[in-house]
Amino acid sequence: MASPQRPPITPAKRTEHIKYAVRDIILVAEQARRAGRELLYLNIGDPNKFDFETPPHLVEAIYRALRENRTGYAPSEGIPEALEAIRADAEARGIREIQDVFVGNGGSECIELALTSLCNEGEKVMTPSPGYPLYTAVLAKLGCPENPYYLDEASGWQPDLDDIRAKLDARTRAIVLINPNNPTGSVCERKTLEGILELAARHDLVVFADEIYDRLLLGDGQTTSIAALSREVPVLTFNGLSKAYLGPGLRMGWCIMSGPAERLAPLREAIHKFLRARLCANTPIQHAIVPALQGDQSHIDAMRRKLTARRDLTVRALNAIPGLSCVSPSAAFYAFPRIATGEPDETFIPRLIAETGVVVVPGNGFGQRPGTAHFRVVFLPPEPILERAYRELAAFTARRPE
Repeated sequence: MASPQRPPITPAKRTEHIKYAVRDIILVAEQARRAGRELLYLNIGDPNKFDFETPPHLVEAIYRALRENRTGYAPSEGIPEALEAIRADAEARGIREIQDVFVGNGGSECIELALTSLCNEGEKVMTPSPGYPLYTAVLAKLGCPENPYYLDEASGWQPDLDDIRAKLDARTRAIVLINPNNPTGSVCERKTLEGILELAARHDLVVFADEIYDRLLLGDGQTTSIAALSREVPVLTFNGLSKAYLGPGLRMGWCIMSGPAERLAPLREAIHKFLRARLCANTPIQHAIVPALQGDQSHIDAMRRKLTARRDLTVRALNAIPGLSCVSPSAAFYAFPRIATGEPDETFIPRLIAETGVVVVPGNGFGQRPGTAHFRVVFLPPEPILERAYRELAAFTARRPE
């Protein structure tokens, strides 16, 4: 006897507004590939897809942990030697009043646990626009309304302090700072950091400092950890193995909580409730943290040299294309060029992929000022691939849509 037809399972409403442009654009790229188009991937910030490799001493540390059967549950916050190395590295960068350190399955898990522990439904967190879409996705899940602040393209993508000030209200709990920024590759000036700290102190905010690209400075770029500039403002600083240590798939990140002990104690305990509930982060991978932070760093200098050359090529090529303009990034491996042809990025980019196979991510996936159009370029690929992609982009931009 046939079972009665049942209706489709209805998902939770919290999923309705969750988007992740970096991966979502793959659906468009897959259509182009099936149509016979060869794809040039400038969309995913994964160095290991190109000519970069996880440093051997990290691989050996993980292998040794597996070989020696160090695969059981770890302490919920992380193995002691890893936490000590993270704390020592933070102190060397000038961070004081460290109240807690914990690790997670990627920096993303640390960020999500911290946001979940801090925010009630209806409360606000200020997020940079442009900025990494993880934050808006998690906040959508938590029922927290979007509260973006804009970066100023005319000043090298610095956070607009006036815009932040105008949007703060009684429901605002925190402000997110991505420094260096993804997707623009910009680095905050010290006066900008001090301005954010001043606003955070005045409005009783927690600062979420995403510094995953802080070691990947290009040319003579410099950066300062915002937590090193204040002992009074509560700051959660996030970092990990994915970018500078070339282990994005290792999924190992951490959080450093700094600021006044008494003020942070309730938040610290709330986060640890979630840490305990999910048992622990990946145990063998934690054994790579000490050699990463305290071992040979020569691969970082080599990576920076490669990326600086590819940055220079990228900025030169993009700014030579009529209808495009690009602020030169100071860190990471992203550029965020502006489309000045009058076509919105949500139509420009799908056409670009379909007609050329050059895969980039539309700017609306990261946020941008109304009335502007951008896209994110990842300049991790070797120069011949980049040069070919930019030739295709130039030829495409010269053509007008039918």
